[in-house]
Amino acid sequence: MLPDILICDDSEMARKQMARALPTALRHQVSFCRNGSEALVRIRHSVPDMLFLDLNMPDLDGYEVLEHLRSEQIELLTIVVSGDIQPQAKARVFSLGAVAFLNKPTAPEKVAKLLAQYGIYCEPEESSSSGSQPETNTPSHPASINSDSQLLLNDYLREIANVAMGRSSDLLARLLGIFVHQPIPKVAFIASSELHMTIAAADDEAHYSAVCQGFTGAGVAGEAMLLFADSSFREMAEMLHYDNLDGPAVNVEVLMDMSSILFGAFLKGIGDQMDLRLGLSHPTVLGQHRQINELLDHHRNHEQQLLCIEIAYAIENRNIQCDMLVLFTEDSLPFLQQRLQYLAE
Repeated sequence: MLPDILICDDSEMARKQMARALPTALRHQVSFCRNGSEALVRIRHSVPDMLFLDLNMPDLDGYEVLEHLRSEQIELLTIVVSGDIQPQAKARVFSLGAVAFLNKPTAPEKVAKLLAQYGIYCEPEESSSSGSQPETNTPSHPASINSDSQLLLNDYLREIANVAMGRSSDLLARLLGIFVHQPIPKVAFIASSELHMTIAAADDEAHYSAVCQGFTGAGVAGEAMLLFADSSFREMAEMLHYDNLDGPAVNVEVLMDMSSILFGAFLKGIGDQMDLRLGLSHPTVLGQHRQINELLDHHRNHEQQLLCIEIAYAIENRNIQCDMLVLFTEDSLPFLQQRLQYLAE
């Protein structure tokens, strides 16, 4: 009898990728949930043999699902599959009862090894890890593994950004010995002139400083922008172990160091997943100690549509506010759509 496997992830693309990482014979045994609440309802009704669980989800995240499983004494082999690869993230899920941790995107050979290790399934030697598209045994669920045509560009980019964000957060966490809370990246098509209206962290009364860096690749172009709250500079300088903690020069140094850490790792993560080499321009300080709309003033006179990814970084137990925007030009959309098709096949 084949095992019953549940995949819980808010991203349709991630659910598809995880299902395709399973041995071919198991793909018709897969059920899907889009968030932690759905997963708990499904598990309470019938406990599957194995759960592949994302961490970063709306409504009820992976940590909370693990806490519920433990408090309700539900025994379930749970493998966390996440883009958040920080050391503390891994330690926390193991302390909550997860038996293994897989980095996104998932490698089929690692999945097969875990399935064999826990006696769930051993694939015959003559079997191939590639094959037909997997089918779900929950036809009422809209996230069918065969609905590739319904996979939206926003979902695709959100998942790509989620994995890239995990890499940049991991680098920052290891350098500073901290834990970075992972937000769900926001993806939206906006007019360049309306950019300031989309920023979730923008406070009309708060002042920020900003640095930007352009990037180009085969078929794509855009810029990454870091908005750093003025109230966070001293604490960030202290964490970076600067000798001097105050002053204009220190603020610029914080901006440049943070942009170097976050832009480099994030854009490399984007490029690796898209099989794309991105060239970066020199970072430029847009302005200091201004309101958001002033810092983004250079976009006001442009009416082109932008594809905007926004990530609001937050460091645990620290009063640090930092927003990163990654803006793709309108001309980048054909390339992104083509990559989406490739990943969905």
